Amino acid sequence: MDKTFSQEDLNAVIRQHSEWLAAQLHSQRASLFPPNATKNMRKFTSGEAASLLGVNDSYLRKLHLDGKGPSPETTPGNRRLYSTEDIQALRVLLEKTARKVGDYLPGRRDGDHMQIIGVMNFKGGSGKTTTSAHLAQRLALRGYRVLAIDLDPQASLTALHGVQPEFDLVDGGTLYDAIRYDNPVPIRDVIRETYIPNLDLIPGNLELMEFEHDTPRALSQGNAGLFFFRVKEALAQIDDSYDVVVIDCPPQLGFLTMSALSAATGVLVTIHPEMLDVMSMSQFLRMTADLMDVIAESGADMSHDWMRYLLTRYEPSDAPQNRIVAFLRTMYGDKVLNAQMLKSTAISDAGLTKQTLYEVERSAFTRSTYDRAIESMNAVNDEIAQLIQQTWGRK
Repeated sequence: MDKTFSQEDLNAVIRQHSEWLAAQLHSQRASLFPPNATKNMRKFTSGEAASLLGVNDSYLRKLHLDGKGPSPETTPGNRRLYSTEDIQALRVLLEKTARKVGDYLPGRRDGDHMQIIGVMNFKGGSGKTTTSAHLAQRLALRGYRVLAIDLDPQASLTALHGVQPEFDLVDGGTLYDAIRYDNPVPIRDVIRETYIPNLDLIPGNLELMEFEHDTPRALSQGNAGLFFFRVKEALAQIDDSYDVVVIDCPPQLGFLTMSALSAATGVLVTIHPEMLDVMSMSQFLRMTADLMDVIAESGADMSHDWMRYLLTRYEPSDAPQNRIVAFLRTMYGDKVLNAQMLKSTAISDAGLTKQTLYEVERSAFTRSTYDRAIESMNAVNDEIAQLIQQTWGRK
């Protein structure tokens, strides 16, 4: 027979279990990344580097033989390996002789506004964090200046980038510091460089929940002002520093999500094509529309450059999923991205070591498993990059 806990007993058990789990996670992290160690991005083969740059491998080899650009690492088998720093240096070199501006550095030009992409859904398991992490990294690898913001108190995006919230953020360091109502700090104070060139991070942790608690109190005291502008106003401080901001939103429609939605120029809703998830999304969309109406009535401009649905964890061989996908495409048309994120053991296995598909070695998986997953992920992210380019008036 199960023991009946008093409230005090239950609190003690939950706290104890939390401490045990945190200690084990810290131990696991210490084994993967010893004290004072930092994550590093793997090196890319010449074929991968050429693909990221949009040139032929033979052209990349010619640059190397001609002594132009950085010298790649050469393996005993005479394979060339390029670091992310090498690839960025090659971008700068190639841009100088490009036929037109932006061939190799695709970011903003004069008159282009910063793209702020809110990745959202209030149902767990929809692939929101996986989408945010891979999108941010892919855009950075393609030459965009990217800021990733973890607005989810669970902080999975933060952990994927080598920051452990329980131990590395004990004195703050999240976006909450820049949007709180009392003495907010400049947003630059909470931005961290990552191990990937062009990609910076604002980490998250449970402290973000303070904004959900502070806002009702501030509203009751008449001190909140237009609270839904807090994220937008903070990002305005760094408007000249980034091309794209990717926000991993909380899995609920709270004050943080509303503020992120007000700041966003593009909205990406992740959908797992299962009936329960689609039913949940119906409620999410209805509640979002109602909240946007309330915010718009307060004077906010709630128009966005684009809004798209992304099918995640999709299994092409699953007949019920295919029926739901067909249903969604019939109903929403081109609002559903053509590319979909396939369900793959490569993605889940990479997550076990806090890595993305762009960080893991291809040799860790069977070739077909990895190639199928990375091709799917690249197709999704490159379609979103195309939306960004179209927003800036380019083909």
